[in-house]
This record gives sequence, C-alpha cells and structure tokens, in this order.
Amino acid sequence: MSTLSKLAGQTFWYGLSSILGRFLNYLLTPLLTAIYASDKYGDISVLFALAAFLNILFTLGMETTYFRFSQDGKEISVFQTSQTVLTATTLLLSFLLLAPLPHLAGLLRMEAHPEYLQWVLWIVALDTLAALPFARLRHQGRPRLFAAIRILNILVNIAGVVFFLVLCKGDFEQGKNTLWATCYNPRIDIGYVFLSNLAASAVTLLLLQGQWRSWRPAIDRQLLGRMLAYSWPLLIVGFGGMVNESIDRFMILERFAGTIDEARSANGVYSANYKLAILIVLFIQAFRLAAEPFFFRQAADNAQAPQVYARVMTFFVIACCLGFLSVVLFLDIWKHFMGIRHHPEYLEGLRVVPVLMVAKIFLGIYYNLSIWYKLTDKTSTGAWITLGGAGLTVAINYLLIPQMGYLACAWATLTCYGFMMVASYQLGQRHYPVPYAWKKLTVYILLSIGLFLAHQAFRQASPSQAWTHAVALVEILLFLALVLALEQKELQKMGLPLLHPRR
Repeated sequence: MSTLSKLAGQTFWYGLSSILGRFLNYLLTPLLTAIYASDKYGDISVLFALAAFLNILFTLGMETTYFRFSQDGKEISVFQTSQTVLTATTLLLSFLLLAPLPHLAGLLRMEAHPEYLQWVLWIVALDTLAALPFARLRHQGRPRLFAAIRILNILVNIAGVVFFLVLCKGDFEQGKNTLWATCYNPRIDIGYVFLSNLAASAVTLLLLQGQWRSWRPAIDRQLLGRMLAYSWPLLIVGFGGMVNESIDRFMILERFAGTIDEARSANGVYSANYKLAILIVLFIQAFRLAAEPFFFRQAADNAQAPQVYARVMTFFVIACCLGFLSVVLFLDIWKHFMGIRHHPEYLEGLRVVPVLMVAKIFLGIYYNLSIWYKLTDKTSTGAWITLGGAGLTVAINYLLIPQMGYLACAWATLTCYGFMMVASYQLGQRHYPVPYAWKKLTVYILLSIGLFLAHQAFRQASPSQAWTHAVALVEILLFLALVLALEQKELQKMGLPLLHPRR
C-alpha cells in the first residue's frame, strides 16, 4: 500500500467520525434554528466560541508536542508526563476561573445565566482530559476505535438535545401532564444544549478508560522542559487560531451598528450560515487527525518526505475544491438546513458562504504548510504567523463591521487565512523546502471560483431550478475531468485500477 493510500485510509476513518458525527450534529442546526430565534442562537454560538478559546488554554499545545516527542522512542514517558501536566493544570484552571465567571457573563450580556458559563467550563475540562488519550489512539494507528468513540459522543449529545428540547419541551408547552413535561425547566432554556454536551463529554472520558488505565502520575523533568519549550509557541498559535475563528462573534456584539438585540440577531444569522462551510471544515478536521502523526512518521522514516508532502497537498486541494463546489453550486438546497421555514431571517446571510469556504481552503492549505515549523522545532515562527493573521482579523473587523455588518467578518477571515498561507509558504521554503505544485494548485482553486461565478450568472437567467442543478453537476464533472487529465500518473501510482492504461 502506498503512503498516500495509507493516509487516505486513515483519513477515511477519521473522516467517518468527523463527517458522520459532525453531520449528525449539524442536523441540530435546523432543529435549534427552528426552536430559537437568531438572537438566542447567537448566544449559543458565543458560548461555544468561548469554549474554543478555553480549550486552547487548557490543552497547552500538548497534542502536537506529544506527536513530536513520541518519535524519539519515549512514547510512554511522553504520555505520562503530558497527561500528568494536563490533569494538574486542568484542575487548577477550572478552580481559578470559577470566580470571574459571573463577571464574564455580564460582559457577554448573559448575566441572568452565569450557570451557562460554568457548564461550558466543565465541558472544556472533561474534553481536555480526553485530548491526550485521543492523541494516543491516533499515534497508535487505531482510527476505528477513535471513530467509534467520537460518533458515540455525538449521538449522546444529539439524544440529550432531542430529549429535552423536543420531547420534554414539547409536552411542557402543550400542557401535558407527563413525566417528560416535568423534566423540562423553561428557565434553563438554551442551557440544555450545554448540558447535553456535558453528558457527552463525560461518557467519552469513560469510554477512553483503556488509555487511562496505563497512566501513572509521573513527570520526567528534563523531558518536560524540552516539551514546554516546544509547546508554548503552539499555545500562541492556538490562541491566534481561535481569534481568527471566533473573535468575530464577540466583535459583532460590540461593533455592530444597531441595538444589542440586532447585534445578537446578526450574530445568529452569521453563525448559522458559517456552518454551511461544513464539508470543507469536516474534511480538514479529518485530514488533520490523520495527517499530523503521519507527517511526523514520514519525516522520521522517509528521506523522500518532502515529495510525499507535496503529493498530499495536491490531493488535499482537489478534495477541498470539490467540497467548495458541492456547497456553493447547491446553496438553494443547503439553505434549508438553517430552519428558514420558521425563521427566514437566516436567508440573508447566504452571501457570506462562498467567501468563508474559500477562506477555509486557504486555512487547510496553511495546515499542510505548517508542518515545516513543527518538524524544524521553529514553533515560535508559527506563533508569529498566526499572530499576524489575528492582527488582521481584529483590525478588519473593528474597522468594517460598523459599515458592512457580518459581511466584514467573512472578508476578514479570507484575508487572514490568505496571509497566513502565503507567509507560511515563503518562510517554509527557506527552512524546509517542499516541491509543491503551486501552478497546478492555483489553477484548481481559480477554476473552482470561476465555475461558481459562472453558475451564479446562469442561475439568474435560468428558467428552472432543475436546469440550475443540471448545470451544477456538469460543472463538477468538468472539474473532475480536468483533475483526471492532470493527475492520471499520480492516481495510477496509488493503484486505482480503472486508471491503468490498457495493454
């Protein structure tokens, strides 16, 4: 089996957990947008954005650090040291953050429900304790077990939301005298979303007990010093990444030209449409789960690693472009996943979807490129790149949200990830040259955008939706035909029998 085929196989299993699990979870979007107006959905998005920030602080960049140092034949010592540190810091941070939570709830305009922030804190704490056991499964090449636990996590979360917000809430609002109705407390409201997530995180930690059994609290001080020197810039990278991903939700609340209720509504509309980039986001997540340990192993075992990285990049961009076309050419179908029947205000945010999806392609390319500073132990350079992107994000949002609303957030995201992609490529080629096929990759990206723009023009003149969909399928087939023409030799190397020339 070729190295790319092996990576593809592992990406499939990680993708199964991410794509199937997240898609099931994504089905909560039309449910939640049907139950809650855009202002309350905006509150949910803000709290999950806060969870993302806290997750970076709690995990301390230890996942990537674990992969880096496990290549030296000290996996057991690395795991014991890393898990001991994360357990201690998780307990300490959870205790320290409890006191300021009511004040933070006031800043987020949620002073009536400080308990929401407490539940978010517990979710982050449990997820942090599960982070390294999950990383160990990836290091051991056990994607099927990884996928099974991830999917169970999502199923528990969905079951909790459906139980409380459909079954119990439905009986309560209809005045039925049932056991389910007594389980619903209207004061908790959107808090049931977080309680369901908390239950899922607890179940996940229990399912990872196989990894926990081998853990003994111990710290290799010499190893820990090297690990922290490597990981602290990754903490900055993580924070910068979360600024780029999530700060716009908070800035809309502060910079939107309107009332606070209008700002909360705009936040909900933007956040709901943001999720339509799901195909690329899920693929990137699945790819990262498989690629990070794969890249480190290639660097250690294969003198041809740069060539492998270049080949991986090519097929990664092709997959992202297909994901882009699959969403933007069928937006009139995807829009129904946002509860527009009950709350049509979500429709106005569709214009940000193509911009955000191109931004996600740039982000995925950056993740591929970032391997150079992880392999050369120049993680501080990665921190500076991410901080530069975060600075652009904050500046553009600050200046343009009052004039452009949430559309400014989409363009800020695109600008940020475009900058990070270019900067990482330029610096990476100096320190760890990789022969990326940039001309061909640029053609794929520009062709995808061109097909979208052509489709938009056709849609305006189209006599029917059926014709619009037919043309969309033809455009995707044209893209695939170009890929087959340009990548035939590479596909043959991967052992695809249909592409072998006739003898």
